[in-house]
Amino acid sequence: MSDPIKLMRVYTDEAAYFGDRKVFEIVTERARAAGLAGVTVLRAIIGFGHTPHVHRRHVLDDDQALIIEVLDHESKLRAFLEALSGLEHLGPITLEAVEVLRWPARAGAEPTGLPGR
Repeated sequence: MSDPIKLMRVYTDEAAYFGDRKVFEIVTERARAAGLAGVTVLRAIIGFGHTPHVHRRHVLDDDQALIIEVLDHESKLRAFLEALSGLEHLGPITLEAVEVLRWPARAGAEPTGLPGR
């Protein structure tokens, strides 16, 4: 059976820290270290989750909801979930089916159409 490309979404907020580092930076760094195909951090205009706290941009500080999107083969994303197990301040993590219409080759690699293949 083929290993499909999936989209993992990790929900957190901009004010979330693990130690002295922002959670979204740690997730991005760990995804790169795991050799995942790509990560994008998206900032929401407004959002709330399991608590009644509404995350939004304030004049003096940023506390916006964030979505970290990670794209790769399902098996790699499921394995990456272990790298996130010890992190605090993560919200839901979802795994979604996507249809990949174009997949550019990495710099210096032969074009194959799919990451890691």
